[in-house]
Amino acid sequence: MNMEASNRSLVILSSYHHHNTETVARVIAEVLGAEIAKPQDVDPAELHTYRLIGFGSGIYFSKHHRAVLEFAAQMPSVTGKPAFLFSTSGIYTERKLAKDHAALRDLLIEKGYAILDEFGCRGWDTYLFLKYIGGLNKGRPNAEDLERACAFAQRLQRQMGS
Repeated sequence: MNMEASNRSLVILSSYHHHNTETVARVIAEVLGAEIAKPQDVDPAELHTYRLIGFGSGIYFSKHHRAVLEFAAQMPSVTGKPAFLFSTSGIYTERKLAKDHAALRDLLIEKGYAILDEFGCRGWDTYLFLKYIGGLNKGRPNAEDLERACAFAQRLQRQMGS
């Protein structure tokens, strides 16, 4: 691990339609004592000052939001810096999560990040025709989803030894 890194954690987040992913990010950040920032508000050159970095957004056409992917592409290479991924999606299964996270996961691994864990849950989705029927998963993420997000963050804490 980079010796310059402090005990600070950062969650890089893109969430705007219904703020589904922001709701999850707030739970994770609270447990980790992490800052939350939009990709455009983070200087990639400053990432070395964080011990753990999370990347999250809603899923759009089977991948994270373009802003998160573009930010990751601009990041400097590292050696084994811990990171985690999370998302919300209108359609969620563990198998789909692995596919949806693949583009960002592969990019981060290529940059030298060590992916500790990944989290996903359903989110309210009103994209395209779904808005005419009230969307999918209204009320999600729900209390159970947020409990799972909390447990996820606690696992990350244990992995980091804090």
